[in-house]
Amino acid sequence: MNQKELGEKIGSAKKASASLLHLNAKQRKAVLVSLAKSVDQNIKRLISANSKDAKKARKEHKSPSFIERLSFDVKKIKSLCDSIREIANAKDFLFETLEEKNRPSGLRIRKVRFPLGLLSVIFESRPNVTLDAFVLSFKSGNAVIFKGGKEIIETNNILVKIIRNVLRKHKINANIIQDVSGMDRKFTLNLIQDSRIDCLIPRGGKNLIEFVKKNATVPIIETGASVVHSYVDASAELDLAAKVVLNAKLRRVSICNALDVLIVHKKTAKKLIEKIANELSLKNVELLADQKSYNILKKIAYPGLKRAANHDFDTEFLDYILAVKIVGGFEEALEHIKRHSLGHSEAIITRDNKQVEKFFREIDAACLYLNTSTQFSDGGEFGMGGEIGISTQKLHTRGPFSYRELTTYKYLVESGGATRK
Repeated sequence: MNQKELGEKIGSAKKASASLLHLNAKQRKAVLVSLAKSVDQNIKRLISANSKDAKKARKEHKSPSFIERLSFDVKKIKSLCDSIREIANAKDFLFETLEEKNRPSGLRIRKVRFPLGLLSVIFESRPNVTLDAFVLSFKSGNAVIFKGGKEIIETNNILVKIIRNVLRKHKINANIIQDVSGMDRKFTLNLIQDSRIDCLIPRGGKNLIEFVKKNATVPIIETGASVVHSYVDASAELDLAAKVVLNAKLRRVSICNALDVLIVHKKTAKKLIEKIANELSLKNVELLADQKSYNILKKIAYPGLKRAANHDFDTEFLDYILAVKIVGGFEEALEHIKRHSLGHSEAIITRDNKQVEKFFREIDAACLYLNTSTQFSDGGEFGMGGEIGISTQKLHTRGPFSYRELTTYKYLVESGGATRK
C-alpha cells in the first residue's frame, strides 16, 4: 500500500461514515446479531487462517505469551460471539437527549449524543481487537480504520471479509470499515496525522503507545500500557492474599491488567512467598527479586530466580515474569507505586481501613482494587458488554470504556424566532 492508496481509504471511510447517521437502533442491532451468527459459522475458516499466523510466529521464535495473544480457538471465538450478541442487545445510547432546558429568551436547548465520526484503531497481535473495535464503533455509529500488526494478517483478512459481507447483506456501505493492517510503518505517520480521523485509539505495548503519543496530530485515547502492582500488607489475610496474587499473575499473563510487581510487607513476606512459590514455579514464572526477597527465595531454592535490576520495576512483562519487592511498611509501598505506576490498575490487600482510604485517595490510576485480582480491569467484567480498551488518561474517558464513550454531543437550539438583545 502506498501513500495515495492510504489517503483514498481514509477518504472513503470518512465519506461513508455519514451514512451511519441514518441508521436506527433496530438496524444497528440487526447487523450485530447477524455478525455474531456469521462469525460462529466461520469458526473453522478463522482457526485455519489463525493457525498460519501462529505457525509463522513460532518460526520467528516468538514467546509463548506472544503466541497466546494472537491465537484463536473455538472457545475464544464462541466467547467473542457471545460478547457481540450482548452488545447488540445492550441499550443504544446514540441520539439520546442528555439534557434539555427552556430559557427565558425563548430558546429550547437540547444536548444530544452523536457519534465521533471516523475512528482509527492501531493494534498489534490481538485479532479479537478487530471484532471488538468494529462492533463497538458500529454500535456507536462510527466508521473505523484498522491497522493491525503483520503478525495477525491472515486472521485479520478473514475477519474483515466476514464483517464486510454482513454489511453488504444489510445494504450498508462496506467502506465504513477499512483495513490497512501490515502497512509499512513509514505510512503510519500519514495515518495518525490525517485530520479526517476524529479519534485515534492505540492498543498495544508501551512502545506503540509512546510512538502514537509523540507523533499523532489527531485526538487520541491512550490505552493499555501498564506496570501493575499489588501490595500485600502485614494485616492481610494470608490465604486470601495468595489466592488473589496468583490469579492476578497467572490467569492470563499476556494482558495489560496482569500483575507485574508484587510488593510485600516485611512482616508477612516470608510466609506469603513460601505459600505462592510452588504454584509460580509450576508455571515456570521467572521471579526478579530485590535483595530481601532474593534471600528468601534462594533459601527455598526457587528455580526461576534472578536479581531484579532497577528497570524491572518499570517493565510491563506480558509474560511469565514477576518482579518482587519487600518494603518496611505501607507508606513505602505507597511511594513506590506512585513513582512507578502508569495509571492503569493497582491493588492493595489489607484489613486496615485507613490504608484503604489513603490508597484509594492518593494512587492516581484508572482502576484501584481492595483484596481483589487486577485481572478484573475489563469492560465485560465491568458490565459494559465489551471494551475498546482501558484508558489510562483522564480526558475524555478513563478505565475500561465501551461504545458510549465513542460518542460526543451537539447542542440543538430551537426557538420561535428569538433574537438576542
